[in-house]
Amino acid sequence: MMRGTFANIRIRNEMVPGIEGGMTRHIDGGDPQPIYEAAMRYRDAGVPLVVVAGKEYGTGSSRDWAAKGTRLLGIRAVIAESFERIHRSNLVGMGVLPLEFKPGTTRNTLALDGTETFDISGVAGGIAPRMDVDCRIVRADGSSEDIALTCRIDTLDEAEYYRHGGILQYVIRNMLEAA
Repeated sequence: MMRGTFANIRIRNEMVPGIEGGMTRHIDGGDPQPIYEAAMRYRDAGVPLVVVAGKEYGTGSSRDWAAKGTRLLGIRAVIAESFERIHRSNLVGMGVLPLEFKPGTTRNTLALDGTETFDISGVAGGIAPRMDVDCRIVRADGSSEDIALTCRIDTLDEAEYYRHGGILQYVIRNMLEAA
C-alpha cells in the first residue's frame, strides 16, 4: 500500500509542472521519479519529510490508509492551507503533525519551488491544541524565512496520541501500564 500512496493519476505535484500522477523530483535534481522511490531515497538518507499542500488537503483520500501510507513514506508533517476534517484526524492518529498556514500565507505567497528545506521547532517540549509552531524555510540559495504555523492538533486527546507517536502506540502503552 505504501507504494500506492500519492499515486492517484489526477494528483498534481507543483514540483513537476505538466506531469500528473504520483511523480516528484528529488532535492538532488534530476528527472522526475515516482514519489515512492524519492521517499525511499530520503528514508535511506535519514531525512524526515514534509508535505506542503493547498486547501482541503486529504479530500477524496482513502481515509485511514492515506494517513498510514503518508507515515510509512517518512512524512512527519503536512503543512497545508486547510485540511479535510477526517483526514486531519487520521494524520494525528498516525503520528503525522498537521500544520496550517496562517491566513494570507500560502505556498504561493511564499514562492516555494520545492528546493527548500523546513525546520519545524517548538514541538519537542510538547503540543498544545492549536498552538503556534515556528518554521524556518531555508532556500537553495541559503536565504531563510521564518513563519508561524497553526498546529492542527485540535484536542488534548489528539495531543496525547501525537505525543505517543500515534493512537496505536498510545493504546499499547496504556494497556502495558494497566497490566
